[in-house]
Amino acid sequence: MALTFIEGGAGRIEQGEEAIAVIADALQGYARGDTDALYGLGVAFSTGSRGCNCDLIEAHKWFNIAASKGHEEAAWCRADVSEEMTAREIAEAQRRAREWLAEGQRKVA
Repeated sequence: MALTFIEGGAGRIEQGEEAIAVIADALQGYARGDTDALYGLGVAFSTGSRGCNCDLIEAHKWFNIAASKGHEEAAWCRADVSEEMTAREIAEAQRRAREWLAEGQRKVA
């Protein structure tokens, strides 16, 4: 089983092959214009479902990105998740979201 680690404010959270596949599927959906796919990543990471381990930093990141694309429910979920996070964790999630969005802009340009 292949593992990947997402490092950040809460330490190192291990994600397995299922999580990698969920992320890949969601990003393919988003590439086709489906912002619900990004919201779905936030849900998966916030609840520890669909093969993802619970990781509030990643959940906040994906909710934040979906909200920045106009997904209203993602903005509400981001606020809910924030209540369970430290300021350092929120800052890390915001940094990751900005980084992901900047990478997308570089690919478009």
